[in-house]
Amino acid sequence: MDTGVRVISTAELAAGAADTPILDANAALLEPVLIVDLDDTDEVTAAVAARRLRSDRLLVGRCTSTVPEALAPLTAALDLTYAVGPDPADRAVIGTDDVDTALAEFIACVGRYPQSALVAGEVVRASERLPVPEAIDVESLAYSTLQGGAEFRSWLDERRRLGRPIPPPPVADPVLIERDGDILRITLNRPERRNAYGTALRDALVEALRLPLLDDTIGTVVLDGAGSSFCAGGDLDEFGHTPDTATAHLIRTRGGAGRLVAQLSDRTVVHLHGHCIGAGIEIPAFAGRILARPDTVFRLPEVTMGLLPGAGGTVSVPRRIGRWRALHLFVTGAALKAQRALEWGLIDKIN
Repeated sequence: MDTGVRVISTAELAAGAADTPILDANAALLEPVLIVDLDDTDEVTAAVAARRLRSDRLLVGRCTSTVPEALAPLTAALDLTYAVGPDPADRAVIGTDDVDTALAEFIACVGRYPQSALVAGEVVRASERLPVPEAIDVESLAYSTLQGGAEFRSWLDERRRLGRPIPPPPVADPVLIERDGDILRITLNRPERRNAYGTALRDALVEALRLPLLDDTIGTVVLDGAGSSFCAGGDLDEFGHTPDTATAHLIRTRGGAGRLVAQLSDRTVVHLHGHCIGAGIEIPAFAGRILARPDTVFRLPEVTMGLLPGAGGTVSVPRRIGRWRALHLFVTGAALKAQRALEWGLIDKIN
């Protein structure tokens, strides 16, 4: 395998091979990702590597067979591992038919968006054990940082070159609310924009979610979406129009829906269908129960925009599927179909 990326053994990892400076004299990134060869690794060396693993880089394991259970401490310490075969019970490992192709795709994505990929890795590691509100704050602060970076600026310049206008106001209520006994049904209602998580829909959803927080006679909150998709993610035509990144941080954290769904998780059931992109899975992933139709497809493309998930996804998604598989989805922007989403635990049932 020749990806142009340095491959190190676990013995070299244990000896500090990943601990070299990550920035050159001009603050350019040096080796943002390294491959750790797990073939023929012994348990003792792997344990030493796991204990001393401290790296500013993304460290990706490579195994051309099934990863031995004895290596679990090391795969847990790495950012993710690709191995041959079906997905194992170890959530730190992603099964694939072709390890080298999977690695090459991941490395290529890091090469195109090294800043956002590295920050995404840092955030999922840092927030893994934080309470949800604090973890959402970490995510949003990182998101605001990336908004000032060259990768997002390049993406935004390309969007602006297309000359797309800010979306018009909704012609109907962006969110519908219906109560039946102790059940509150909330329906995203901008089908003409595939229920994109724009300002109008976000604010209406937040207002609707505050009702069960104030009324404990509401026993169940059912969240679904009208039209062809549950939610196609953030409304891209609104990106770059907030007054400043500090205000945007406060809106994401104090005016977003993720924290509210997390507070209501034991009472919330979400029904998903069609395309669930970005916020379209980040917010539902906080819910206690998620049902999806067989045609549902999930994607988290924010890193490929020079950002990272900003609607709570670095918190909600890893807590369902593990930070390792979450980082794979974040960096590659790969589509995840309903069956694999069920196997990974991103959803609870296909119906």
